[in-house]
Amino acid sequence: MHHWEAVEAFVEVMKQGSFSAAADRLKVSPSHVSRLVAKLESSLGVPLLYRTTRKLRPSQAGQRYYEQCRRLLEGLVSAEHAISAEAHEAVGPLKVTCATTFGERFIAPVLNELMLQHPRLSLDLHLTNRRVDLIEEGYDLAVRMGAMDDSSMLSRRLCDRREYLCASPAYLERFGMPHVLSELAHHRCLTGSRTRWLFQREGQRYEIRPEASWRSNSGPAQLDAVRRGLGIAQLPDYYVEPDLASGRLVSLLDQYRYPFSGVWLIYPRSRQRSRRLQLLCDALLARFADQVPWREAI
Repeated sequence: MHHWEAVEAFVEVMKQGSFSAAADRLKVSPSHVSRLVAKLESSLGVPLLYRTTRKLRPSQAGQRYYEQCRRLLEGLVSAEHAISAEAHEAVGPLKVTCATTFGERFIAPVLNELMLQHPRLSLDLHLTNRRVDLIEEGYDLAVRMGAMDDSSMLSRRLCDRREYLCASPAYLERFGMPHVLSELAHHRCLTGSRTRWLFQREGQRYEIRPEASWRSNSGPAQLDAVRRGLGIAQLPDYYVEPDLASGRLVSLLDQYRYPFSGVWLIYPRSRQRSRRLQLLCDALLARFADQVPWREAI
């Protein structure tokens, strides 16, 4: 509004009952307040105040205008306080997305604990293996696996992640142990959402697209199939490290294992000053700081 300052001056004059008292509140001169009100009256085309040597009184139009402008100013102050509270306190909504199994097992418990500590937060947790558009779909935070390749977003590394090629002892007893990558073409391969397996040896990167005899977009279903001896699969550490430690599964071709990839906290640049997002990131980083959760029971 082009005469917002004048509206604020008029409302303060009405509240205080004089130009001088309003000027003290606004920390300007009485003449400046008088000019602002006169300019407002000229713009509206009606008198708002009747001035006498003893006091001011509003016109009928001035009284109606005051009531409406007072509510507007009070609403503005209330809105500013609400936004300030969201920026500096743990108040308001959080919308988070993560891969399904990782989110169910390791992210949701941290978020739920945060909700208990800060009951003025509200949470929308969307678990999906689809790569969502954070800006378009209004997310505050995504937990993503692999390489960080989106320079338009801010990121913080949550933890490292390994990928293991593995099979059950029963499968290996029946079909034998592969010793080089080329031998995988003669084995039963189980794939998930990703159709390629990544390897590296002596700095050389290898990519294999196995001919799958079994495929599912569910990591737990793929793990169950490997445990039952249906074939060989490449799965992340949080699925298989407990089974590898117990001997239920066997790690294969370790000399070709791909180096660590990351798990990342990804958020839009516009969200970086949010107090609630800061609390969420700090809670997740603290949970993963010393040891990743899936290794605690090993």
